[in-house]
Order: sequence, then C-alpha cells, then structure tokens
Amino acid sequence: MAEPSVTYRVADGVGTISLNRPHVLNALDVPLVQALADAAATAAADPAAWVVVVRGAGRAFCSGMDRKALAAGAIAEPFYRHWTRGLNLLEDMDKLTVAVLHGYSIGGGLQLAAACDVRLAAADAIIGLGATQHGLIPDGSILRLARIIGLGRAKELTLLNDHVSADEARAMGLVNWVAPADQVDAVLAGVIDKAMHTSRTATGHAKRLLNASFHTDPRAMIEAVMRAQADCMASWEIDLANRGWSERREVRYYPAAPGPPTEDGPGG
Repeated sequence: MAEPSVTYRVADGVGTISLNRPHVLNALDVPLVQALADAAATAAADPAAWVVVVRGAGRAFCSGMDRKALAAGAIAEPFYRHWTRGLNLLEDMDKLTVAVLHGYSIGGGLQLAAACDVRLAAADAIIGLGATQHGLIPDGSILRLARIIGLGRAKELTLLNDHVSADEARAMGLVNWVAPADQVDAVLAGVIDKAMHTSRTATGHAKRLLNASFHTDPRAMIEAVMRAQADCMASWEIDLANRGWSERREVRYYPAAPGPPTEDGPGG
C-alpha cells in the first residue's frame, strides 16, 4: 500500500502534520493538498493537540507545486480550493501553529509557512517563491506575506523570486528563529514549552484579533475585543492563572497541574 502523502500524529500535546512525498521534495499535488487540508481540520478539532507543528519528511520542507502535475494539466481549481482550505485552517485554528523549515522551502513551501503563526528554520533552509516565474500568483502568500515582512520586501520576493538564506529570512522577519540543523528539535521543544504556558482561549482570540486588525479600523473592533476578553475571564485558564499567581508558582496549561477538574477544563 502506498505511503500517505501527509501524516498526522499527536503526542504530549503536540499535533504534527508532516508532508510525506520525500522522493519529490514534498512537491504539492492534488492528493497532497487535500490530505493537508484534512489533516489541518483534524488537528484543529483534536482536543489532545495544544500546539500544531507542520514539517516535511526527507531532505526538504516543501519544494512547491509539482511541476510535472502542472505541466500535465492535473492542477486546476480543486487543487487551489483544497490548498486554500488547508492554509486557512492553520491560520484560523485556536492553537499556535509552527512551521519547521529545512532544505528547499520554496514556492508553496513558503506559502504554507506563511499561513502558520511562527516559523523556525534550519540554517540550511533555502527560502523563496517562484510562482510568477511560472505564470501564476503565489495564492497562499499573496494576502499574507506583506503583513509579515512589509509590502516592499513582499513585492521583492513575489515579483523577482529571489531565494534567501535562513539568516536573511530571519533578518527581514520572515522566520522567527534559525537553528543549526542538529539543534532544530531542541529549539522547537523550547517554542512548544512556551506555548504550553499560554492559555488556549486567549491564544485563539489573540490570533483572530491580530489577523483582523490588518483590515479593520481598531475602533470598530472594540466590542469584539471586549467579547473576547469576557470569554477569557470566564475560562478555566484564568482560574488556573490566578491560583498560580496566588501560590507563587509557574502555570502550565498543558498538561494542567493536578487538581479538581472544572466544568470547562482541567483543574490547576
């Protein structure tokens, strides 16, 4: 039986989505993007996943669209619909999403990374786009990239298709961390540990409001912010945070410290 083009597993509060076409550097075709969207939907709904990590198997994170499939006419609207669904799920889920880049992280690879909340790159990562060279737009990043690195840099990468090193990407704010290849997992573990000390309720609202802030007058969002804050104040996490402050101990939300469970979540 053929290997799945995307795998999903969850362990210790971390849901890991892995692109799994290493023989073609995880190039994107219709089965892969459909499986990616399905995996993102599973991760978003998985109560065991506090953080979601997106990785690539083999020598690369993702080398972009499968050019053989494109040349054969196998890339059409269903591809783009599944692709958009998957990226939107990663961007919108109420969990921190982390892209881990290594090797070729170009074209759709960078588009996928841009849909995640933060990005960790191995020092060997090669990062860039390329769609306009091939007569297409980078639809997964065209509405996101300028928000991350500014319009001038976004135009440079999108229109001229330069590839940049991990360090160059870090300097422009395209990735959040760079690590030697043999230290990527250790740095990732530190990022995950930080996320385990943050409220999922607050994280979900904060992500949504930060994204909305780019296309909405801040004053028009005041009531949405008030509703979000009220939801945070009513959550089990705020009780845990307050107990931790009173007891002068660090609060870890996943797994929560032993204690009596509440109606809406673990005890503290």
